[in-house]
Amino acid sequence: MTGPTLDALGERLMSFINSEVSTAPTPIELETDLLLTGAVDSLGVVRITQWLEDECGLGVDPLDVTLENFQTVDRMVSYVKQKVETSGA
Repeated sequence: MTGPTLDALGERLMSFINSEVSTAPTPIELETDLLLTGAVDSLGVVRITQWLEDECGLGVDPLDVTLENFQTVDRMVSYVKQKVETSGA
């Protein structure tokens, strides 16, 4: 996954979270704290992880599912970019 596909990942991920996962009364944005605000619960994290794996063709190590990597959409996109760079995918 590279180029425009990776560049648009944040928008696609926000759309997925807003339509399928979020419990927040208002739409989430790139910097919305998904976990500490309760906008996404533990099942939501599992659904997001599965979506990222399906969408990006990358395996997400359960040990990588941390606040550092999954607190915001921006952090998730950075995580995926790092995985792509290190895997050569």
